[in-house]
Amino acid sequence: MSRPLIPFLTGLVLLIAGTPVFSEPGAAPFVAGFDRFARHAEIEPQVGGKLLLSDLSCTACHQTDQSDLTPKGGPRLTGAGNRLQQKWLEDYLAAPHSVKPGSTMPDMLQHLPAEEKHQTIKALSAFLMSKQTEFPTIKATGANPVPYEFWKKGNVERGQELYHKIGCVACHAPDETYEPGETKISPTDQMLAQLDPEDIIEMGLAAKMRPVKSVPHGDLSAKFMRKALTFFLLNPEQTRPAGRMPQMKLKAVEAADIAAYLLRNQKTEPAENTTNSASALIAEGQKRFVQLQCVNCHTVQNLKPKQFAKPLTQLNGKAASSCIGPSQPGMPAYPLDQQQQASIQQALASLPQKQKPEPKQRLAFQLLQLNCYACHERDKQGGVGFNRKPYFETVNHVDLGDEGRIPPTLTGIGFKLQKKWLAKVLNGKGDLRFHMHARMPVFPKSVVGSLPSEFETADNSQKLQQEKQVFPDHGKLASAGRVMLETGCIQCHPIRGESMPGVVGTDLGDVTNRVHPQWFREFLLNPASLKPRTRMPTFFPDGKSQIKTLLDGNVDQQIASLWSYLKAGEKQPLPEKILAAKSKNYELVPKTRPLILRTFMQEAGTHAIAVGFPEKVHVAFDAEQVRPAIFWKGRFLDAQGTWFIRFAPPAIPLGEKPVLLPAGAPLALLSDSNQRWPESKSMKNALQFQGYRVDKAGIPTFLYRLGEYEIEDRFAPGEKQSLKRTIKIKGTPSSGAQSKLWFRGLTGNSLKQIKPGTMENQTGLTVSVSNALAKMSQLRTIKNETDWIIPLPAADNNTTDNNTIEVTYQW
Repeated sequence: MSRPLIPFLTGLVLLIAGTPVFSEPGAAPFVAGFDRFARHAEIEPQVGGKLLLSDLSCTACHQTDQSDLTPKGGPRLTGAGNRLQQKWLEDYLAAPHSVKPGSTMPDMLQHLPAEEKHQTIKALSAFLMSKQTEFPTIKATGANPVPYEFWKKGNVERGQELYHKIGCVACHAPDETYEPGETKISPTDQMLAQLDPEDIIEMGLAAKMRPVKSVPHGDLSAKFMRKALTFFLLNPEQTRPAGRMPQMKLKAVEAADIAAYLLRNQKTEPAENTTNSASALIAEGQKRFVQLQCVNCHTVQNLKPKQFAKPLTQLNGKAASSCIGPSQPGMPAYPLDQQQQASIQQALASLPQKQKPEPKQRLAFQLLQLNCYACHERDKQGGVGFNRKPYFETVNHVDLGDEGRIPPTLTGIGFKLQKKWLAKVLNGKGDLRFHMHARMPVFPKSVVGSLPSEFETADNSQKLQQEKQVFPDHGKLASAGRVMLETGCIQCHPIRGESMPGVVGTDLGDVTNRVHPQWFREFLLNPASLKPRTRMPTFFPDGKSQIKTLLDGNVDQQIASLWSYLKAGEKQPLPEKILAAKSKNYELVPKTRPLILRTFMQEAGTHAIAVGFPEKVHVAFDAEQVRPAIFWKGRFLDAQGTWFIRFAPPAIPLGEKPVLLPAGAPLALLSDSNQRWPESKSMKNALQFQGYRVDKAGIPTFLYRLGEYEIEDRFAPGEKQSLKRTIKIKGTPSSGAQSKLWFRGLTGNSLKQIKPGTMENQTGLTVSVSNALAKMSQLRTIKNETDWIIPLPAADNNTTDNNTIEVTYQW
């Protein structure tokens, strides 16, 4: 079921909950875990109260020795001056819960007389606007190109698609105008769709259907400049170390796209803030920042808190005068609703008992704090909201059911995954489900570093046994395991990056380094017992093998043989069926001559011309932008998608070490050497692609025109897997021409001269030209981008001297 699912959900959850599906919170502080679970009695009131004590940063002033009540704290304000817009800051200080409904920041100024409040806001604003720091330098890599001033080049449409696909809408509100792609409804959801709302409530399924409210954005257009929001999205931890907003593994251009989408209503780009306040006003602001205890929650350079309120254990939640009731002079004002107040009171009442929580309770509380339940279900709690499921899609909408598009359950995950692998996942280096658009975010290590051990302890660590206990003497069974894999495993799973045609499951090649052997054995014996509603079939019904001829049908040995084969890795050959499929696939392998494929590639565009050489060094030329776009080594390309699949994804280099070439044209006409290098589409005399010709050796020469010049551009393999580029130029400038022809040899955040005539950038790409050309070259830096440019001599059609340059690329 696709788009029609959304109107159905809208009507159903309205009837069940009586509230809008994607409604934003009101003035009361919004804490996702409290709103989703405590409000509906799905967690105990005191647990909800503890969550509020932490996320409202009560313990920043009311100190406690309970580690789970560490205050969330506010954002770091060092650098606020070049992140925030001053008008927004002043409005927010004046009325935080009006400017951003649902804000967890208290109103610290509500009790002040009007004039004093006005002066305090001006002083605090002047102080914070004076705190300006440089944005970090984002280093480009082969996989993460960083165009010049990339934050200005975001695309709203691409940003909208990313925002709705990679998982942002698990926490934040979707856009009503965005339509997700075709999504097949799961059998469980089909069943729910056939029930009346009254039946759903009667059957106790209302929690599954209840709308999940959104973590509020506030008015981002009033708050942020585009550059500031782009850098925040790239690394939220730098500003918000508590990890409530994780990093989504965005490339620089992706962050710019999402920022453009979120700021799409910003009519004009705000001017950068300048520090022009009097030093006395700034000093007064710093003084008030400490006096009002803002410093207890916010980091600003080296300022430290100087005063604290009563310790948490000494608080009386039912006192006539407190922070959680009606606003009191001299106290932070939180507009808590009655349920929030009652939960905090119960949490405070439970503190003196000092009962150490059980491992499962402690872990569940951490997951509440980090809102992991927005994506993951654990012990029948949480998971992607029913009203948000349509936004979770697979690449190309391949039908793998909910198991292939919804983030996996965390139930029993400590029994399933080895600690070292779970740590890798949490550190952002354990991606396996490449068929999913949703991304596993990265949280600060200081916040999630203990989770692998917590999961293992909570999920009954005594069940875990050593590998030798689970699979004694399994090492001799690898060859049998290779045969076992062909009975069903390789029909759904790749092995070491190789697979049967059409297979998109998780790769089993490294599974013995990911999962515990005990879980592996139990899962194969009965998949549904560990993963309800899984598509994984059982190959051992009733604990019996279906292959009586292999290892005498002994189930324990057959499972041990699978583990043994996978443990051996590349010491064992791939399964025979995969090898047979490889011999029939459409991988292009240049053997004696170059191969040329016109295709669609992510970094080379929809007019890519890929050239593969037998020397296992390759180039993709972007015929639309008229530039070399990608170099890579090793394997070339798979042509199946280009030849047979109408809506195939972009072709991806099969080899290793891909390196991206600088965006923009390789040659340009400049009026002087300090002129900024033009982008391809903005060039006054843009390059005009005129096709290519192929010589006797099968090597193409790309032909294009720039103004008065005809250019021939040829790439061929060089020594030590380098690429040798030969550019021939014909033509003379018109009389009185003010511009000169230049070649851009290399660009980057920084360039380093390796030897005369050889330059290297931060990605490791080296470019070499002759000493004669190098002597004429210039190295210039314009707005943090360094170019190595070389003037090219003019030549007419009748000369051959000085109209050819040779360039060598190595990486």
